[in-house]
Amino acid sequence: MAGKILEEFEHKIEDFTLIPGRGGVFEIVVGDELVYSKKETGEHTDYEAVAPAIRAIFG
Repeated sequence: MAGKILEEFEHKIEDFTLIPGRGGVFEIVVGDELVYSKKETGEHTDYEAVAPAIRAIFG
């Protein structure tokens, strides 16, 4: 998923950090906004599900 995010938004991203999690934690944060949290939903997601939220932030 990281590769797809970088591919689509590379011209808008100033910084990209991958932080290894523990216990199945998977989150996507853009700026200060939490876009997706596996911890909250209990389910893993795919790029097509989170891309619209990222696009909305970048406008």
